Amino acid sequence: MSADTGMSYQSCSNGRGCWHGEPWKPVEILAMILGFIVYWPIGLAVLGWKFWQKKSGYPGDIISFGREKWGNWANWARGSDRWGFSVKTASGFGMGSTGNRAFDEWRAAELARLEEERQKLVAAEREFAEFMENLRHARDREEFERFMEVHRSQQGHPSGQ
Repeated sequence: MSADTGMSYQSCSNGRGCWHGEPWKPVEILAMILGFIVYWPIGLAVLGWKFWQKKSGYPGDIISFGREKWGNWANWARGSDRWGFSVKTASGFGMGSTGNRAFDEWRAAELARLEEERQKLVAAEREFAEFMENLRHARDREEFERFMEVHRSQQGHPSGQ
């Protein structure tokens, strides 16, 4: 263990020392170089990430790390884990027994009632969308018929007479 960095250090077979940890992958080198070219804090962040990876022993490369963090953020942004529970869990798929049978039965009945209400809302929304589509179609038909009447009347009476 190196006293100044906290990283473990061992002598390799080639006589020189080597650091434990993942070796640099080509994509990481490219990300660091492009980061320094585009905006130097990006390159510094990649370099810092690589040192953190060696210190913490995090397996994987920067791409898998980014995908993992992006997935975590996307799940949070969708609201599935924002309040400490997911919608799936709240609807009973992952919720275990509380130990009180009466409460568990009441909860199941309430969740079923809420699901039924949600289904009613979905059906009402679909019916309303169909209603609005029919109104648009009727309005379009009226406008088209009006246009055709004007068009026919203009063809019957040339504008020069």
